[in-house]
Amino acid sequence: MPRAAIFIPCFVDQLTPKVGLDMARVLRRIGYDLDYPEAQTCCGQPGFNSGYWEEARALAKRFVQIFRSAELVVCPSGSCTTMVRVFYPELLAETEFYQEAVALGLRVFEFSEFLVKVAKRADVDAIFPHRVAFHDACHSLRELHLKNEPRELLRNVKGLELVEMPSSEECCGFGGTFSTKFPMIASAMGATKAGNAEASGAEFVASTDPSCLLHIDGILRRNSSRVRAIHLASILAQTGANEDSREASGGPGKPR
Repeated sequence: MPRAAIFIPCFVDQLTPKVGLDMARVLRRIGYDLDYPEAQTCCGQPGFNSGYWEEARALAKRFVQIFRSAELVVCPSGSCTTMVRVFYPELLAETEFYQEAVALGLRVFEFSEFLVKVAKRADVDAIFPHRVAFHDACHSLRELHLKNEPRELLRNVKGLELVEMPSSEECCGFGGTFSTKFPMIASAMGATKAGNAEASGAEFVASTDPSCLLHIDGILRRNSSRVRAIHLASILAQTGANEDSREASGGPGKPR
């Protein structure tokens, strides 16, 4: 039986743990044994993006050491996957960890990418009888070049109707520390994204990044919208119509 390690980002660990559990549920369903290295911590992305490279470098070195023996690593976040694959080689360029970081980056995959490209399972036997729009998170789209993979998975979900919302590729405004430094701009961008989700006629807006979904879901709820945000993993984890409705109503992977 194939094995994979799971990398759980801070947002999932602290705010949306159900996303990680749902990802694990899907991976086990398609036949993977899973390892969860308990020593894992933040990948260093917040510090890296804010200019605190020394602090981020220490976390990057730790991450490489913790996951160095993993043949495959799966992560439910495009932005954190990008940090390891794209930015670790830059961050660790002048260190003894450089070559190892490059090699590890080639073994770390965003969840939808892993299912379609590595596991070769575009259909994971999910059932979700709802109308769903998809938000292209910035790192997944622009750094990992993932656009078709999550949509292919959604098209294979039984009962699901996939609709495209206007400007699906536009940033939702979260941007990590951007939303704390420029909250008015982030809120305006989020309001536009939420409006586009509503305009699509979807019941749910899905994505591969839990941070984007928290931002979008907060605005939707504040506006008393009928649309809810949900992580791709939480859709793919569903296998029955009654369970779908209960779980989906909890927001972007929030435990009920």
